[in-house]
Amino acid sequence: MNDDAVFELLSTVEDPDLGDDIVSLGLVNAVDADGDEVNVSLALGAPYAPHESKIANDVREVFAEEAPDIDLSISAGLPKSLGSDDEVLPNVKNIIAVASGKGGVGKSTVAVNLAAGLSQLGARVGLFDADIYGPNVPRMVKSNEGPEATEDKTLIPPERYGMKLMSMDFLVGEDDPVIWRGPMVHKILTQLVDDVDWGQLDYLVLDLPPGTGDTQLTVLQTLPLTGAVIVTTPQQVALDDAVKGLRMFGQHETPVLGIAENMSEFRCPDCGGRHDIFGSGGGRSLADDEDLPFLGAIPLDPAVRAGGDGGEPVVLDEGETADAFRTLTENVANNVGVIRRRHVQTVNSR
Repeated sequence: MNDDAVFELLSTVEDPDLGDDIVSLGLVNAVDADGDEVNVSLALGAPYAPHESKIANDVREVFAEEAPDIDLSISAGLPKSLGSDDEVLPNVKNIIAVASGKGGVGKSTVAVNLAAGLSQLGARVGLFDADIYGPNVPRMVKSNEGPEATEDKTLIPPERYGMKLMSMDFLVGEDDPVIWRGPMVHKILTQLVDDVDWGQLDYLVLDLPPGTGDTQLTVLQTLPLTGAVIVTTPQQVALDDAVKGLRMFGQHETPVLGIAENMSEFRCPDCGGRHDIFGSGGGRSLADDEDLPFLGAIPLDPAVRAGGDGGEPVVLDEGETADAFRTLTENVANNVGVIRRRHVQTVNSR
């Protein structure tokens, strides 16, 4: 089999999101056909995203049907030309910010379960608790061990549930308040970025503090964010503030991966009844109004609270609420893939 024959087969594989075949979209980095051995490199940038896994599986199925005697190998990754030698965190493929316009909407809960869900899919994940003033992540994953420091003062993050962790909670005394002005916030965040050895990661999830303040500005100016997840509850007050978060990311040309609606309804564990305590459908309506993906609705479930307080992310459990978090995780990963592949398509069309 020669290269032309390989490309002909690959042209029958459709991208599930972009509406064309992977050859026309420029998603084939390279083909190396040598007799009965074929190596295909695909421009896929969201490891373990279900839709990108489907693309790779579809390629395997096409060859299994049309060229069963071929020894096929597939590799995936973005072309080096899309990266930068001096890029911040060059070993981290995707950085996802989880944000909210106001506090109390369960942003940290979504961040923890998103990170744990990505790890559950098989990805290499880091979770950066960037909520300087209210770091909760260590409790929510039951991590009592802080980072280790090397001789050159590099921090090695601890791990829980397959995730590498970093939080201000590791660096300050228990119950000590963090009373810092903007310049100090900027300094400590940039130090944490520079001094932490995250290793090779597929995804780094950032739990941002609520609002649109100094921490968000530092992150937007310092880190190459792949995209942001906006967390809201259905009530109008939360939606109003969520729009402010959307505008903040828009002003800094950061893609918004979608809207996550937390506390969408209360599911009574005793009677099984469902009650719209904070209203209904507000997150989906916001996504529709802003022409953004709706990532999913997470119920107000006592199991979520128990998991957060007990340090066991509910996404790792079984049940309807765990399934809702898994759906959200898959939607986030798929949308990261869409952004990455669209970027490849744009570059190749120039």
